[in-house]
Amino acid sequence: MSAETFRIGFLPLVDAALPILAHELGFAAREGVNIELVRDMTWATVRDRLLYGHTDAAHMIAPLAIATALGRDRPAVPMAVPFVLGLNGNAVTFSAALAAEVGLGDGLGDPAIVGAALRRVAEARKAAHQPLRFGVVHRYSSHNYMLRYWLAGVGIRPDADVEIVVTSPPFAADALGAGEVDGICVGEPWNSIAVERGVGHIALATAQIWRRGVEKVLAMREVVADERRDAVEALVRALHSAAAHFVEPGTAETSAAILARPEYLDAPTDAVLRAITDRIRLVPGGEPIHYPDFMFQHREAANFPWRSQAAWLYSQMLRWDRIDYSAADAATAAAVFRPDIYRAALAGSGAPLPSASSKLEGGIGDPLGAGSVQGRLVLGSDRFFDGRAFDPDDIQGYLSDLD
Repeated sequence: MSAETFRIGFLPLVDAALPILAHELGFAAREGVNIELVRDMTWATVRDRLLYGHTDAAHMIAPLAIATALGRDRPAVPMAVPFVLGLNGNAVTFSAALAAEVGLGDGLGDPAIVGAALRRVAEARKAAHQPLRFGVVHRYSSHNYMLRYWLAGVGIRPDADVEIVVTSPPFAADALGAGEVDGICVGEPWNSIAVERGVGHIALATAQIWRRGVEKVLAMREVVADERRDAVEALVRALHSAAAHFVEPGTAETSAAILARPEYLDAPTDAVLRAITDRIRLVPGGEPIHYPDFMFQHREAANFPWRSQAAWLYSQMLRWDRIDYSAADAATAAAVFRPDIYRAALAGSGAPLPSASSKLEGGIGDPLGAGSVQGRLVLGSDRFFDGRAFDPDDIQGYLSDLD
């Protein structure tokens, strides 16, 4: 029997690790799957290749899969996300000038304290008709929503007090260095590269804004998930095996060397290695600090596509696109995430499989046992920095409380 081939689009980011490693280390071949990787430079191109059938699946920012299913910016195409490629892994990086103006120290800042200082700078810059400008990787990205959530939470009004523009991840450090933006919210290794070049200072990890926030996903058109169901389940198993390997002690250096290659990230191996070992160099020449779970790829069923995560992303889409709630759209957004495929693929494997498909997001402080149909599942803290929790069954109430 010939192997099932999946052409998978990706951007040069550390959290493209799992499809790359599944291909390079033989996990895909073991499941009878052949992966062909297609490198792009913008999320719009990744999406377009996927929608026009040039690729079968993609490493994708989670909100973009939902926006595509809802027909934001283009005709709607039903989408399926059977696997989460990672949680968190992004950072907010200020220009050297803004870092000095805000008074960043040598460690990661506290979101509330950094936010208060940034608010003062933003107010002064707005009064001088030179508003601060931040770069995010796409309008429909977790980076955009995390940044906006934090800014709004500390009293800075996105679009009114500061500007937010789009810059492709591989060019984010260039935009910062050229003075086109005062800060960026981007995935690794591009924050670290901004630091290495002496043009940036990492202020916050996005895990400080929403611990365990959903980040990249494996996305595909729903028709592919339906028509190639057995092959998709095999791909999920391959990615799950790659994730388990990725977090094993002693594998990081090999993984970093593979990811850093020119055909993948084309980035310094050391910067990649720091990201996957939760070490962050905040300032040029500084000693890397250890921030546990900076990137989160596998434990606690991290790869499980919780529909409540999709619902939170939909809530932010409503908030920042300033559109009204629709029960039909809420159902469509949640249904993009496919825990049914994940469970079917990993049934009998011993992997923890949550029995629920949604949960209260932001409601866990200390480690908590969760119901599972297979294996033992303990979930760690998933707090938002402001202490709020999100009930996926009350999106309207949640949004009204934020106003």
